[in-house]
Amino acid sequence: MARLTPKILNLSDGERHQLQQLVNRHNTPQQISLRAKIILMAFDGQNHREIARSLDINRQMARFWRNRWLETDSKDLSIIQRLQDLERVGAPVKFSMEQVIELFALACSPPEDYGRPISHWTPRELADEIRKQGIIESISVRHVGRLLEEAQLKPHQSRYWLTPPP
Repeated sequence: MARLTPKILNLSDGERHQLQQLVNRHNTPQQISLRAKIILMAFDGQNHREIARSLDINRQMARFWRNRWLETDSKDLSIIQRLQDLERVGAPVKFSMEQVIELFALACSPPEDYGRPISHWTPRELADEIRKQGIIESISVRHVGRLLEEAQLKPHQSRYWLTPPP
């Protein structure tokens, strides 16, 4: 069976210089540095097996980054963009921005306004009230806590501006 040689990889002097700078720089993330090394070694004519042995990686990784480099050659991307992972598609957004804003508005209002016999909202009470009002059909207590934390809202520490001071 004939062995397929990897595709030829051509670099301009500027690209080669920028890749070498990424490899030599101390603050380059390790993944980016490794990928730059793969491209430089491929440019020097090494095949996937040789690159894999030298860098202690598998051949598939060497092949992947050589092919990625070749695919992005015609695109208007910087060197660093060509060496970065592609954006990953995550799970779809579960709650709309309007629902989250309503949660925040609820967290900033006094619990007494909603017939709650508590002085401050907890994530459990907020999750219960937001489901009761039909704003969100289902939400976990932990998710409410995470949303409040991301927004840096602390209803358990706040004084409600609607309530006059004692």
